[in-house]
Amino acid sequence: MRLPFIPPAELSPEQKLLYDDMKAGIAAKYSTFKTMRPDGAILGPWSAWLHDPDLGHALWGATKGMTRFRHLPEMVRQIVILAVGARFGAAYEIYAHGTVALANGMSTERLATMAAGLRPADLSSEEGIGYDMATALLGGGTLAPPIWERALAVFGGEGSREIVYLVGHYCFISMTLNGFAISVPDDE
Repeated sequence: MRLPFIPPAELSPEQKLLYDDMKAGIAAKYSTFKTMRPDGAILGPWSAWLHDPDLGHALWGATKGMTRFRHLPEMVRQIVILAVGARFGAAYEIYAHGTVALANGMSTERLATMAAGLRPADLSSEEGIGYDMATALLGGGTLAPPIWERALAVFGGEGSREIVYLVGHYCFISMTLNGFAISVPDDE
């Protein structure tokens, strides 16, 4: 970890405002994985954002927006996020969203396959479209029209846009996690 975790007692007033908002949002959204240390310090990408509260507020706002912009089935959403985390080897992202995916019915075999950066053989048609679109975007360049059209036919405009936004957002989160060497809680 390149940035120290900040216990609540050591937060500046500006950091404390961001911390309180993040803590409430994280607690409401995530219960399947560890997001906080015993001393109250936030883990994951949010821990880095506290170091730069002006930017952190904007990044947290984008995260809250992504949480509200939900048009995909939950398993497709998790597959897209895990494809990004696996592409960049973002350990905390794979840990966190792996637990969310498992809680939503993903098998441990499928999760292991995805964490290895491979396409699971048992994806449904919808899940396959999400995975294929995410990996195509991660490959760089303009998304090929057949992939976009396939997603549009299945998920509509909002769901197709959600995949693009999820890939972009979680690329940023992966860079935050990897750049600041934020590991899974057991590796603290």
